Amino acid sequence: MITWLRSLARRWTIPVPVLAVVLLILTWHRAMPGPVIALVTVVLAGAVLAAVHHAEVIAHRIGEPLGSLVLAIAVTVIEVALIVTLMADGGDKSSTLARDTVFAAVMITCNGIVGICLLVASLRHGTAVFNPEGSGAALATVATLATLSLVLPTFTTSKPGPEFSTLQLTFAALSSLILYGLFVATQTVRHRDYFLPITRQGEVISNEDHASPPSKRTALISLGLLALALVGVVGLAKGVSPAIEAGVAAAG
Repeated sequence: MITWLRSLARRWTIPVPVLAVVLLILTWHRAMPGPVIALVTVVLAGAVLAAVHHAEVIAHRIGEPLGSLVLAIAVTVIEVALIVTLMADGGDKSSTLARDTVFAAVMITCNGIVGICLLVASLRHGTAVFNPEGSGAALATVATLATLSLVLPTFTTSKPGPEFSTLQLTFAALSSLILYGLFVATQTVRHRDYFLPITRQGEVISNEDHASPPSKRTALISLGLLALALVGVVGLAKGVSPAIEAGVAAAG
């Protein structure tokens, strides 16, 4: 029994994306009772976790730092899909949801994740060691994008309120895309060593001792399951978004 449970725990990421797509087909544009909504919500959460798992399998196959981009793209697709779905069904009340989500992500990343990493590393090793060039480049990119999208609209006067005009929004979007492209080029091509781990003496670790990377076949299977999981997440999120909106409204 224990062996079976362990095997199930290792393999649950395979059936969940398929189950998510099957549920999506069965519930698309149909009214769902409470138990079905609960089931869809559980499968939706499982599909998100399965998508991250399969993205990490692919990342392990292709190595760093390209693997980090695969994870970033997968998570971005999930986040944007959920935000757009909730905004589409929420009307004017959810018009600031994208801005609030970006702000929350910046705060959680810069204060929560980075803070916890520094705290744990300091408690464990006495001094936290990290690659300052790569960390500085990433922080500068995040700070610039956050300022461009969250702070700058407060100072524009073309439209009332903290809002860009169409031309300003186009400029901000193109600038953000170019900035992110430059960061990715720096991370993967020009200064790849800035984003690799370092020893306590400050030397770059180009080869780490990890488990053997998955085979090409396993990576391709994960790629297919990742696509299924992302489709399931987007579709199921649209199906349960009215229930989420109703729950938020009921909670005041």
